[in-house]
Amino acid sequence: MRFATVEYQGRTFVGAVDKAGEKVTPISVGDINDLFRGARGEPKGPAIALSSVKLKAPVPLPLRNIMCVGKNYHEHAREFSASGFDSSSTGASDAIPTAPIIFTKVPQSVIGPEETIRYPTGVSEQLDYEAELAVIVGQGAGKGGRGIAKADAMKHVWGYTIINDVTARDIQRRHKQWFLGKSMDTFAPMGPWAVTADEVDLATAGIRCWVNGELRQDAKIADLIFDIPTLIETISAGITLLPGDIIATGTPAGVGIGFKPPKFLKKGDVVAMEVDGIGRLTNQVG
Repeated sequence: MRFATVEYQGRTFVGAVDKAGEKVTPISVGDINDLFRGARGEPKGPAIALSSVKLKAPVPLPLRNIMCVGKNYHEHAREFSASGFDSSSTGASDAIPTAPIIFTKVPQSVIGPEETIRYPTGVSEQLDYEAELAVIVGQGAGKGGRGIAKADAMKHVWGYTIINDVTARDIQRRHKQWFLGKSMDTFAPMGPWAVTADEVDLATAGIRCWVNGELRQDAKIADLIFDIPTLIETISAGITLLPGDIIATGTPAGVGIGFKPPKFLKKGDVVAMEVDGIGRLTNQVG
């Protein structure tokens, strides 16, 4: 199923989105986190045309954290290492990580579909895009979500959404870490909605990104270096995962710094990304 957080006639609520992506039916939960904790939302009112509502980021603030994975597709790891922007690599010999690289984005960087990615004038001149499948942690088996074994990891996955891991590459390179360059205001577009785990076939689903209609990224989720169970096992080894936590799983090759010369985002650019089974997330730089 697909669930959206929407604004309609001055009211924000959670609704179930139909398969055609044309209507949204309000359901009986306070916010979408209730679903992640195991609530079963029941229809609460008539269906509304999706064109009549404003889609918001599916997971509302306050988010506890957005945990992200760096260099998690082979070809992207190589293009990043060769770009000169990768402070975690000294060259081709260590371009592919041997353990997951985990960093975070501040929750306040989240915006929804069709909202504007703010160009950080005077702060950065090298803005980049990264299409990513995002895991939404849900109420799992057993007690709590710490020390989760790979064999049990998918029991703790409620579902998925899409995140654009917008990055200021010059800030990332200057500070030799990733937090500042990835956590600026509006640097985490999310959406268009959250889907339950059964909606995405991880073995076959593709992930794609276009900038102004030009296809830049095109890969399969199955190409991840470290799969979702490995990521959950790694993060939960010492950190208790809670329902509603987000894990952005990494981006494939085709980001702006992978081109020669690099193709950085400019004001007015439109970035659209898709994951099979979820839908399309579109935002403009302004």
